Amino acid sequence: MIRIGILGDIGSGKSYVANNFGYPVFNADYEVAKLYQKNRLIYKKLKKILPKYFNSFPLKKDDISFAILDKKTNLKKITKVVHLEVRKKFNIFLKKNKRRKIVILDIPLLLENKINTKKDILIFVQAKKKDIQRRLKKRKNYNPRLLYRFRKIQFSSNLKKKRSNFIIKNNFSEKFVRKNIKNILKIIKS
Repeated sequence: MIRIGILGDIGSGKSYVANNFGYPVFNADYEVAKLYQKNRLIYKKLKKILPKYFNSFPLKKDDISFAILDKKTNLKKITKVVHLEVRKKFNIFLKKNKRRKIVILDIPLLLENKINTKKDILIFVQAKKKDIQRRLKKRKNYNPRLLYRFRKIQFSSNLKKKRSNFIIKNNFSEKFVRKNIKNILKIIKS
């Protein structure tokens, strides 16, 4: 199985690119959102370590955002609880897709959490800063302070780019992105 990890800045279009490959995608952000909505055990663990912030299930994005912004150390506490469960979901995904030729890993902290292996093919999604900013501002839960906190726990774009095997310049045009993906897959499969 070939594992392709998608890297890039927040808002660069990693999920968009990942979904255009046409192979099974493990989307960590989606799994986290599901955990907040459906996993009562996650709620209980977070309530235990941060009782001031979490009072009802399912967990609300606003409560999580408030906890992260209220105290710097809260993000680390939340990720410690959540990432353990996401890793379990990731292992289930890999087992389920073990016969697939290629799987796509859309995991924002792929390198930071040492989830990647040496054999993984890493693709960096590069987009213009102004395009990223414009897209982020359109998100309904846009909060520059929250983005700043998340960026602080991520490696720099330059480091991710250096570690990548390929770079896709994302101009948010489906035709352009698919052409890039097709060229990369041709190289990977040969």
